[in-house]
Amino acid sequence: MTPCRHAALPCLLIAALWLPVRAGEEAAPATVIEAAACDIQSTDTQTVSVFTGNVTVTGNNIRITCDRLDVVSLRSGDRQDTVGRQDRFKSLIATGKVRIVQGDREATCERAEVLPGEDRITLSGRPMVVDQGNNSTATGEPLILYRGDRRVHGSNVRLTLPPLKNLGFDKNQPPPAEPARQP
Repeated sequence: MTPCRHAALPCLLIAALWLPVRAGEEAAPATVIEAAACDIQSTDTQTVSVFTGNVTVTGNNIRITCDRLDVVSLRSGDRQDTVGRQDRFKSLIATGKVRIVQGDREATCERAEVLPGEDRITLSGRPMVVDQGNNSTATGEPLILYRGDRRVHGSNVRLTLPPLKNLGFDKNQPPPAEPARQP
């Protein structure tokens, strides 16, 4: 897989997925986008980048692979620059065999729509989120993840969790006494 010729220019397009580095913290690694092809077009206010063919995004504790990645980022800086400075992105849409790995969590689907301004990621097309940290799996159509709220919303959801402790009574013990009723 060869990096897109202009991949270094929109490297910061994905930066909004990660928290900014605070004073005294180690700098986050650069975001690298590799694809078979790309097309980047800018206006005075935004840049639209389309990456196709074996797309891989590698960044600060995240890796995204897909068939196509469409990114809309807000543009600033010198208006005469071909691409301009990419301060933050408005939307990111990954389609086709999407796989997102972050730490011990992995999401797969056919389409992932990331809206950083809303702190929301919508997964559709047979989405599945696996969290190895708590040994859980979630599926639904769609699954919507709200980063700021640490919340997941979905329809037709199936959640698989580790076994629960047996909450039944011990067969060798007498049943518990009924609590006294208040008059």
